[in-house]
Amino acid sequence: MRLSRFHLHTSKETPADAELASHRLMLRAGMIRKLAAGLYTWSPLGLRVLRKVETVVREEMDRAGALELQLPTIQPKELWEETGRWQKFGGQLLKIRDRKEQEYCYSPTAEEAITDYARQELGSYRQLPVNFYQVQTKFRDEIRPRFGLMRAREFLMKDAYSFHLDDADLAREYENMKAAYTRIFTRLGLRFRAVQADSGAIGGDASQEFHVLADSGEDALAFSTGSDYAANVETAQAAAPGPRPAGQETLRKVETPVQKTCEDVAALLGIALQRTVKSVAVMGEDGFVLALVRGDHVVNEIKLAKLPGLADYRLASEAEILQHLGSEPGFLGPVAPCGKIRVVADCEVAALADFVVGANQAGFHLAGVNWGRDLAEPDLVADIRNVVAGDRAADGGELRLARGIEVGHVFQLGRKYSEAMKFTVLDETGKAAIPAMGCYGIGVSRIVAAAIEQNHDAAGILWPEPMAPWTVAVCVINPKKDASVDAAAEALLAELQGAGLDAVLDDRGLRPGPMFADIELIGIPHRVVVSERGLAAGTFEYRARTASEAESLDSQQLLQRLRQG
Repeated sequence: MRLSRFHLHTSKETPADAELASHRLMLRAGMIRKLAAGLYTWSPLGLRVLRKVETVVREEMDRAGALELQLPTIQPKELWEETGRWQKFGGQLLKIRDRKEQEYCYSPTAEEAITDYARQELGSYRQLPVNFYQVQTKFRDEIRPRFGLMRAREFLMKDAYSFHLDDADLAREYENMKAAYTRIFTRLGLRFRAVQADSGAIGGDASQEFHVLADSGEDALAFSTGSDYAANVETAQAAAPGPRPAGQETLRKVETPVQKTCEDVAALLGIALQRTVKSVAVMGEDGFVLALVRGDHVVNEIKLAKLPGLADYRLASEAEILQHLGSEPGFLGPVAPCGKIRVVADCEVAALADFVVGANQAGFHLAGVNWGRDLAEPDLVADIRNVVAGDRAADGGELRLARGIEVGHVFQLGRKYSEAMKFTVLDETGKAAIPAMGCYGIGVSRIVAAAIEQNHDAAGILWPEPMAPWTVAVCVINPKKDASVDAAAEALLAELQGAGLDAVLDDRGLRPGPMFADIELIGIPHRVVVSERGLAAGTFEYRARTASEAESLDSQQLLQRLRQG
């Protein structure tokens, strides 16, 4: 490949609307160009990287025994109505009509389509297990598409779906896919972590996310220093607290005229924030609920929504708070409500003694509060908070937090879709059985952006070698137009390619500064300079993208260095 015959259009300017490094660098390197909000054209350069990621994904899916197919991106409304997701998926589902006014959607995921295919193709347990996958464009109508490919509306995804006669076989394939994903991200040269996760809109009985670790990641991850335990903060759990100590203080009302937050109340009373309790008022299926967490903790909305009667909870209005607690927000507490309420206490709150809560009276809090004496035991004790750095882990270690970019997700769906769509096969006894399903997704285009977030510097992208558009760039410096220099560069290119290296020749005739700046910007891992001076000395100037200095190497030394990576 010669860059003089390749479309490479780089820029020194940083786009004003690009907030993340990956967005800025992909635009500056000319890898993508914006067509509309959340829609991007991939240039020949960007597509080289994308295809390399695709290749690794396909090879490992094939190695894991999955079978590639391709489903339509446009799917009929009727399929989505069978599972109830035509309405439940919300505004992200792009709905369209054809000339006959029939309704369709542009697929954001393909559980319905694959289940429909399976119920037509699979009729016997003898055809199971089977795992189908595709690499295909998806569309989700994000409210605010941003961050380039990180939050695009159209994206390339690998989605796989497996079918099983029983749950044990589903669990086996789930582990098989986790192992395949581990191989994929390892081969791509990424620093990543697999974490326990919430199943979200896809649903299912168990799920795990794969995150590329990066400071700019949208997701907070918790991991233990004592084992390989890791989880998204949405689901992460700390060790259970110790037994509740005996109360020592008497109940008393304290004046807090303008102190409405736990932080302000703790400062006024001169106590630790951990001794205060935050009351969050919500409305559930059965009415008013007061959720209690320690003052230094935050309610985890996903955990709270999983509790009985709170699946579709909402925050209570000021009128509802006044009706049930007789107070304005900022002074709320579970003691002596004026209406019927249900109290849900976080495990840490249930283990407190001598704590501080709102008095349900403007300008006042209660101190020295104790369970059983001053208020009834909570109606429900559950883990409803976000973990924080320093929490004890169940394995005895300490929880630490990191940021991650989700690039893969595996689910044990169970029978949610096969049951809703009345898909059955005959088992060994000839009876109809509903197959269990698994779902396994990888954001192929998102991996490209995530890799840049993890690997870049002031000069540009630092691709892991398996993802780089080319492994090595042969740069020609030939101001005198010496034919021998050009011939030596072409001979070196052929030699490198013959050795199995993905090499490109920069024969654009640029001055060294702009040429090297382009090579660094687009992230080619190795650079070799062919010049008249080097040829006279019998050497080439070699520099790794991550090195601070260049080296002079002869042909044999150069090949050895490049083979080492």
